[in-house]
Amino acid sequence: MRAVVRQAVRTAPTLPPTDPPADPTVAALRRVVDDLAASSHAIGELMLEVAPAYLSDSEAADVLALLCEQIGEPLEHGLAARRYAISGDRRALHGTVL
Repeated sequence: MRAVVRQAVRTAPTLPPTDPPADPTVAALRRVVDDLAASSHAIGELMLEVAPAYLSDSEAADVLALLCEQIGEPLEHGLAARRYAISGDRRALHGTVL
């Protein structure tokens, strides 16, 4: 089951490539955001193993509270990462992680 979830999540749509910014500071910040999003996606995959996508956020919160506490992640961040892993849409991280 885990392999099926991971395969489905890893084939989620990604953002279209953009031209690299001319300013090196902006390029470096974009790489940091990309790395943060990749880390959040990995955390989201972990969250999906514990609370599958068919659970609502409130049902998932009940299941994920202990896991988030153990890994030192705020529950809201864990839920946002889970939504990002499901959708592949970075807007799921807005206001929590990004």
